[in-house]
Amino acid sequence: MGKLDGMVALISGGARGQGEAEARLFAREGAAVVLGDVLEEEGRRVAESIIDTGGQATFAKLDVSEQSNWAEVIDRTVEQYGRLDILINNAGIARVKMIEDSSLQEYLEVIRINQVGVWLGMRAAVKPMKEAGGGCIINTSSTAGLEGYAGLSAYVSSKFAVRGMTKSAAVEFGPYNIRVNSVHPGPIDTPMIRDPELTQRSQRADDDFSFAGPIPRIGTADEVAKMMLFIASDASYSTGAEFVIDGGLTIGGNIGQLIE
Repeated sequence: MGKLDGMVALISGGARGQGEAEARLFAREGAAVVLGDVLEEEGRRVAESIIDTGGQATFAKLDVSEQSNWAEVIDRTVEQYGRLDILINNAGIARVKMIEDSSLQEYLEVIRINQVGVWLGMRAAVKPMKEAGGGCIINTSSTAGLEGYAGLSAYVSSKFAVRGMTKSAAVEFGPYNIRVNSVHPGPIDTPMIRDPELTQRSQRADDDFSFAGPIPRIGTADEVAKMMLFIASDASYSTGAEFVIDGGLTIGGNIGQLIE
């Protein structure tokens, strides 16, 4: 028996990184998984891999900043699987630029995907979750939704917004037995954080990252996926909460730098 037997989960940004890890784990725990992403080739490959190992999965092209696309994907999900129980708003981007060097267009690009995309996803999921008798929405924020970082004003703005929207949605959706929580990962080993624009890559022989925090290593996408599973399955009395998974990054002190 899996923890998610009979449930249907839609995961945005499911083609790689944290979204891929979440999709694979949820499928192993019995959920039918819909991977929404703009990365079609990668997303289809992940879905096919899940199916090949005995899971239920499908890929749907999803631009989270487009309202009509959300409606199409959720309609397709309900048509194919009969219901929607879990939504993970995982899709996101980051751009590194100091405020004085940024354009409004660059700022809004991040806001449209990270902030508006989450709002649209929650809005689109309410109806099918009400029809299913309840549900669980998990919004991926960041430690950047808890504290500020230089050069990431748009990203920080969007992740603080996700944190706040989560609490408002939890109040609104609670009467329908729909829980809404936010997850705040610190540095996680994904394609995003290995982008040279965001952080320096370690040159150590083991090709790993060191981390100047209480847990002296970078986190893994599988660890985030396990947190998501806990919220979706066991945290039945938690809503509007912030689940932090950051190796101690935000407990205090100047420990937030990746080092070689």
